[in-house]
Formats: sequence, C-alpha cells, structure tokens
Amino acid sequence: MNYKSLHHFIEKLEAENELIRIKEFVDPELEITEITDRMSKSPDGGKALLFENTGTNFPVLINAMGSEKRMKLALGVNHFDDIGNDIEDLFKDFTSPKANMLEKLKLLPKLSNISSWMPKSVSGKGKCQEVVHTNPDLSILPVLKCWPEDGGRFITLPMVISKDPNSGIRNIGMYRMQIFEKDLTGMHWHKHKVGARHFDEYKKLGKKMPVAVAIGGDPVYTYSATAPVPDNVDEFLLAGFLRKQKVELVKCITQELEVPADADFVIEGYVDPQEDFIWEGPFGDHTGFYSLADWYPKFHVTCITHRKDAVYPATIVGVPPMEDAWIGKATERIFLKPIQLAILPEVIDYDLPFEGVAHNITIVKINKTYPGQAVKVMNALWGAGQMMFNKIMIVVNQDVDIHNYNELSVVISKNTNPASDIHFMSGPLDVLDHSSSKATYGSKMGIDATIKLDEEKLDEETANNQEKIDIDTIQKKYSGINTFNLINDIGVLILSVNKDSKNQLEKMIRSLSEEESLSSVKFILMVDQDVDVHDLNMISWLGSGNIDPKRDSYIVISDKTGYSRIFIDATRKSLAKDGFKRDWPNIVVSNLETIKKVDENWPNYELGEFISSPSLKYRKLNKNSGAIANE
Repeated sequence: MNYKSLHHFIEKLEAENELIRIKEFVDPELEITEITDRMSKSPDGGKALLFENTGTNFPVLINAMGSEKRMKLALGVNHFDDIGNDIEDLFKDFTSPKANMLEKLKLLPKLSNISSWMPKSVSGKGKCQEVVHTNPDLSILPVLKCWPEDGGRFITLPMVISKDPNSGIRNIGMYRMQIFEKDLTGMHWHKHKVGARHFDEYKKLGKKMPVAVAIGGDPVYTYSATAPVPDNVDEFLLAGFLRKQKVELVKCITQELEVPADADFVIEGYVDPQEDFIWEGPFGDHTGFYSLADWYPKFHVTCITHRKDAVYPATIVGVPPMEDAWIGKATERIFLKPIQLAILPEVIDYDLPFEGVAHNITIVKINKTYPGQAVKVMNALWGAGQMMFNKIMIVVNQDVDIHNYNELSVVISKNTNPASDIHFMSGPLDVLDHSSSKATYGSKMGIDATIKLDEEKLDEETANNQEKIDIDTIQKKYSGINTFNLINDIGVLILSVNKDSKNQLEKMIRSLSEEESLSSVKFILMVDQDVDVHDLNMISWLGSGNIDPKRDSYIVISDKTGYSRIFIDATRKSLAKDGFKRDWPNIVVSNLETIKKVDENWPNYELGEFISSPSLKYRKLNKNSGAIANE
C-alpha cells in the first residue's frame, strides 16, 4: 500500500482506532515528550497522538509507528516477513539458472515491476512546494525540545538528502538537527554515516555541500531513511519497493537536489565544509542516556516549503521501549532474508531485544553443522554493515525459540561455560556508546550458547555444582552488597553494590570467586545501588549499555572447585573510582515540573485512564541534574 500523504496515513490510523487527537494546547517544549513517553511505554505501544494545538499553524503527529500494528500499517503489510519473502523471491528469480529462452522471457514482467519502483523526477512543483518561504524561519515549525537537558529544540524525523559530488549517487539518512537560529541548525551525522562521507568529499573539492531535508509524506519514506541499506543504494528505491510504487521527486527551489513531491515540509540549504563546526547537543538519545555535546557541521537554511495542510511528524527517543524500538523490529524482520541470502545461509533467525537499543544485544539462531561455526557467525556479522556496532552477540542452536527470553536464558546457562564459550574482540562502536574507554572504539562479547560438538569440548570440563546457595550469609559478609536477586534456574546472580572506593569491586570479585557456596552461579552481574535488581528489563538495558565487555568482565576458574563463572561490572564508571576518563552521561528523564504539569492537565488531554510518568522509575538513578553524571 502507498499513502498519498501523511494525512492519508492519519486517516488510516484513525479508521483502525490507532490514533488519538489532542485538542488542548500542549507545549512542544517538554510537555509533548512527557505525554508521548507515557503513551509509548503503555502495553503494545499505546496509540499514535495528533497534537492539534501546538502554538503554531501545524499539528504534531507522534508515536505514529510506535507499535507492531502501526508499523505494519505504515509499511502496508500484514506480516513483516512478507517483505523479506518478496526479497527472497526476487533474488531467486534473477539468480537461479534458466534452462531456455522462455524462462528468461518470464523475467520481463518482473523487470517491469522493478522499473516501476525506481524514483522518478517529475516537472513542475510538488505538493511539498505549495507554500514557499524564501526568507526562511524555522520558528514556524512546532519543533520539540524533548528532554530537560537537551541543548535546544531538535528536528527528530528529518530525511536528510545529499549526493556524492563525484558519482552523483544519492543518500537519504536520518540525522537529528538542533535549531540554533531561524535559518541555522546543526547536522548530526556520525563519522560512520554516508552523509559524513559526502561531506568529506565536498571538503576535498573545496565546495559547499547542498542538502535538502524532507519531513513527512508517506511513512515509508521515513522508514527507508532509517533502514540499513548497502552503501550506494538509493533509499528512495527501497521506498518504492516497499510501497510498490515509485517515489515522485521534484527539484528544490534553491538547491540542486530533488525531494519527494508529496512530503509535508522541505528544508533546503547547504553545509560549508570550510566553516567551523558548531557545539551541538546534549540530546536525550535512543540509548536511554544523553548523548553529550560535541562539534558538528552547520546547516544553513536557504528556503522552507510545505503543503498547505502540512502535518509535522516527530519522534522522541529515550529509555526503551519507545517508537524507535518498533521501527527497529521491522528492520530486524525485513533484513533477515538479505542476511541469509548474501552473508550467512546458516542463520535461521535473529532477535534484537528492545532493551539492547538496536546495537547492544543481538541473538542469533543458526543451523549448526560443524565446530566453531558460532564464532564464525559472530565474526561475519560483526563485519556486516550496521551490525559492526553490535556489542553483545549470543548464538544458539536451531531448536531454540529466541523470541522467548525465559527459554533462551535457560539455554544460555545450560550451554555456556564462561571459561571457554565467551569470546572477546575489539572493533568499532556506535558514536552513542558511552561506556567504552575511547569514543567509537571498544570491545565486543560473543557468547557461544550452542550445544558443543566433541571438538569444541574441553578435555576436562566441570559442570557447575547445583548446591543450595546461602546468599544471605554472603551479603552479610560483604558490606558493599546492597540488594541481590538470585535466579537459580539460570545460574544468575544480580548484585546492587555501593561502590565507594577505587578497586572495591575488583577486590570483591576476587573474594566472591572463591565462595564455594556460589558454585552453581555462572553469571554474576553488578549494578549500582539504586537499581532494582528484580526489574529484568532494566537490568538487561543497563547491563548491556554500561559495559565495555572485555574491560568489565572477569572470568574466573576456582582453584578449589574448578568451576568457572563470569563477573560483569555494569555500574556507572568514573575517574575517581574506575579511572574512566570520559564524561559519563545521565539517564534521560523528565523534570518534576513537567511531570506535575502533565499530571494536573491529564483529564484535559482526553487520553483515557491516567498513566503515571515512566521517568519516576529512573530519576533516582541520576545523582545530579544536567546531562553529565557526577562521580
């Protein structure tokens, strides 16, 4: 299905009872975020929200793709796997041997279909250019300030369009844009992104880089800008394939670029590579932590155009789950087939848990047929596109339901010997990863939780004992242990600790490693004292986000028992207590003033039963205000 406009998609959401209109004035600064955060963390992602009174001429649509159902509606499918199956069918049609000319001729209609998905330039102005502002002023847009410590207001769903100056190949990326002046924003493209590579090429040539930013239109456009397509593949081609209709493009007014004719807004401008960067951020990011301020290019706005009936789409990100989790789930399903076809045919399925914020945790199910295959799969995936940012990868056999986390946990515990089945390597990390000792570079952990073949077994391998654990005695013995959660079924012990001195945890780990009564525990995770050790979603999020795996993991084999276990330090790191030299960010939460305001106005929003603020659960984990955590 293709949508003729964002209004068309809104009509579909409303028909499916997936949208709530809010007529009460709601401030785009902090208040929209607080309401949306409550909604997006509701069961199944709650509802899409249309804020009709924003203090500007334009309503704000948010959480529009924030559930499995709405994501499927956006892509026009009943099942995400339908898209992957279409990709597989195309691949097989064009790569399988053809016995005769007749079989080859049968491909012609399919070639015709492919050509119908290619983006097409059309003459004249598009709907996106019904209103033209040649004296641009970004304040006409209801741009959100999402979180209290954000550096300002940010455009959060921009489709940033650029071209390689040498090849002319187009790229559409999604890079947040902080507004500094009426015609100036930052351009937050990370060093690994195609937009940054285009920027480098323009810098070599000594030329200004034309950029166009499209906002709105068919939601497939927005999704395609986030998708991990191979370099030099036009995202508008992916959009055409998904909607089964080509994207029509019109020329910009002031830049030599083309934009979707049916977008809601277009912001035209340029980036000058010879110009000094601007201090951009902080920003409450999808990791659940603030990404801290840094230097990024300036984007100068030369023109703003929009539809007469334009709707401003936005998203917020923060502690999962939020709307981006569902966009990521669609990507997980859609790109399974390309992984199988182009990289690893033994991969049966994979899962990106919401708590892993897309790049921290990946679970892979394989058809295992030879020793060392799990490690081979880890290395292959760590070398594949955006998967290079993955930090923890778990590989299991073909009979495991990887989407059932309880079953998965039992399998990991049963099949993993920490001393031999946990592997570390170093490589690139996402710019947003806050836990590595050096920005964008750190370690990765691979857990081989497959059933071991004879060649993979140690000559002398001792199973961990299953004796009863007297954890109460151990807690009394170690004054630094605050609370604990012992999950016997999977051999996991979670300790919240009061870390008040340097090397404290290292000393505690050395002592705990010799506790014979802990012999049945394989995995011991240490978190900060105010973390709820019984909230396993929080533990998974913090446990994967707060570690550099090799630095923060300690695998020990007891001299007395021969049992192996791994200790993982998932506490907040600081210079004084850990020798950590980077700034550690705070968790993204609303301030009490905004929470109180939304609480009091809740009946006026007509959103139904009261929903309390998710931020209340996480506020106690921050020891100070500001984007940077105190030591």
